[in-house]
Amino acid sequence: MTAHDQMRAMLDQLMGTARNGEDEKLSIKFDDPTVCKGFLLSCCPHEILASTRMDMGDCPKYHNVALRADYETASQKKDFFYDLEAMEQLRHFVADADRKTEQARKRLAETQEEYSGDVAGKAEKVHELAEKIGEALAKAEQLGAEGLVDESMQLMSEIDILRKDKLTAEADYRASIPAAAYQQQKLRVCDVCCAYLGIHDNDRRLADHFGGKLHLGFIKIRETLKEFEAKAEDRRRERRDSYRSPRRDPEIDRERDRRRDRNRESQSDRGGSRDHKERMRRSNRSRSKERNRERRSRSKSGRRSRSRSKEHKSRDSRKTDSKSKSPSHSSKRRTSNDNRN
Repeated sequence: MTAHDQMRAMLDQLMGTARNGEDEKLSIKFDDPTVCKGFLLSCCPHEILASTRMDMGDCPKYHNVALRADYETASQKKDFFYDLEAMEQLRHFVADADRKTEQARKRLAETQEEYSGDVAGKAEKVHELAEKIGEALAKAEQLGAEGLVDESMQLMSEIDILRKDKLTAEADYRASIPAAAYQQQKLRVCDVCCAYLGIHDNDRRLADHFGGKLHLGFIKIRETLKEFEAKAEDRRRERRDSYRSPRRDPEIDRERDRRRDRNRESQSDRGGSRDHKERMRRSNRSRSKERNRERRSRSKSGRRSRSRSKEHKSRDSRKTDSKSKSPSHSSKRRTSNDNRN
């Protein structure tokens, strides 16, 4: 992996999928069914045991450190109960590992020479002391690497006592079996990681085993499974309760209220525009009706004025006619009077 890829992975792990802005977000979300929930909780066996003797290859589900960062941020506001799904994954893995351990023990029982109960107990004691020494050495090295020198030195003094006990147990075991049989390697299977351990393994080899990635990875897996199983019943009950009466996220409720308010405002705006349009239609109708009334009234008044003017004209013409006719009658009357005279 190049330095650029390492920096990219660090940014993804710290900032999540939105480190380059909203437009650069991944199309897949952490709650997608194809995403490994064990990886989100940092307990996927495929990731823990990578590059070991029991490397299982790539996980069938999707892994991305950016999605883990998104989940850690979202889990602070909402409980997704992914530990229950991860518990089932770890349970299947541990059951398969225990089945392999039992098969390895059966193979050893078939291939190795069986000792009597007393000799087998002495050999078991040597194995137990050797494992304690190896575990203590690995822990002392870890404490020294962390800068806890005093604790590391105190643990080394305890290791010296265990070494003396181991020498005594080995001498007792050597005395109980033939010399030829003692030279044969007596193997046993590690209860944690299924690896083979020999009764003649030195402290350095045992320290490398118990402080190695394989053994420590199995310890982490088994301890995580125990933690999940201890809380499994309560967590299932909480999940059922959440399904019956789901807990609402306050931020989601606020966003829902904002969305509802915006919808109401938009509806009110649309309603107001409709009312305005309706009022405009009504006003236009009333105006058109008034114009029609005015036109009708104007046409009626024009007709009346025209009829009145005609009447006036006819009256004036009658008057003029009567006036024009009146002198002739008077003249006729005068002539008739003169004739009479």
